Amino acid sequence: MLNFKANLLATGIGSIPFTEAEAGCRFVRENFPHIPFWPQLPRRTFLENMYVQYSRQLPGVTIAGERMFIDTKRVPDELEGFYQKFMEEKLDDFALDPGYAAGFYALLEAAPELTQLTAIKGQITGPISFGLQVTDEARRAIIYDDTLKDAAIKNLTRIAQWQEQKLKVLCPQTIMFIDEPYLSSFGSAFVNLTREQVIKPLNEVIEGLSGLSAIHCCGNTDWSLLFETKVDIISLDAYSFGNRLSLYLDQLKQFLDRGGIIAWGIVPTSEEHIAGENVDSLLSRLEFVWEELDKQGIPASTWREASLITPACGVGSLNEDIATWVFNTTAKLSERAREKYGMG
Repeated sequence: MLNFKANLLATGIGSIPFTEAEAGCRFVRENFPHIPFWPQLPRRTFLENMYVQYSRQLPGVTIAGERMFIDTKRVPDELEGFYQKFMEEKLDDFALDPGYAAGFYALLEAAPELTQLTAIKGQITGPISFGLQVTDEARRAIIYDDTLKDAAIKNLTRIAQWQEQKLKVLCPQTIMFIDEPYLSSFGSAFVNLTREQVIKPLNEVIEGLSGLSAIHCCGNTDWSLLFETKVDIISLDAYSFGNRLSLYLDQLKQFLDRGGIIAWGIVPTSEEHIAGENVDSLLSRLEFVWEELDKQGIPASTWREASLITPACGVGSLNEDIATWVFNTTAKLSERAREKYGMG
């Protein structure tokens, strides 16, 4: 664990509803000057879909219209070359393509504007969600094919390392978010995976990183899974599920004792929850969660410096007006909380 003080600073998740990379980067920087991130732009092109975006280097990858899949007939011929590149550790072989991630390159070009940095954030799709969502030509999830699963994990690891290398030029302190929406299905009939089959791939990616690592799950899950990984930051939809952490008190205490950080996604990103909310109501909602944990022996006063403030999830599916409200509210909530608790 690196010596990083989160101090209730704000950042966002990955996606935004913009189609122009430069405008999207400016939108991020204006709201999150201390911990900006490169924006994913799924409305710009299908190639910025959170699964397609990280697929280009995989053996057998095929894009047909707006479907991406692995052609298993091609895999044997392409697999050796893939592993050779992996073993050589030439990270540029795993670079994000500008056509797939315009926001990444726009952030690099905006370097002169990044003057207040505490950290800088990148993101990848996590190996569990990637493996469950990406399929072969017969629509079988690749996570159930040991060869394809291993290639996917190694590909994601190298892409994350390449991002770190580029982002460290802008700021020595990087944070790599591993986005895992499908962890909310763990334990259901739809996901036939053991705990070890979830934890091991996550740790493989985490162990490849030199900066801080984070796992983001925007639904409810078995949070003890994430506490058992080697991750530095756990990011959750605290608006809807913040109180669920009290079910895992021992694991939460151990996580915080080893220097873990919680990214409290307290600003809702669903239209049904946004109505009637504001900075004051959301701060009160977050403080209620903290007070309940305090009553159970985890005093917030001892770990507010290990807390980030974020939206509950990405805002790529929202319209620009609502996305603007989410980001503005997150930024103002962070400022209010930092002032209130003497971190401003």
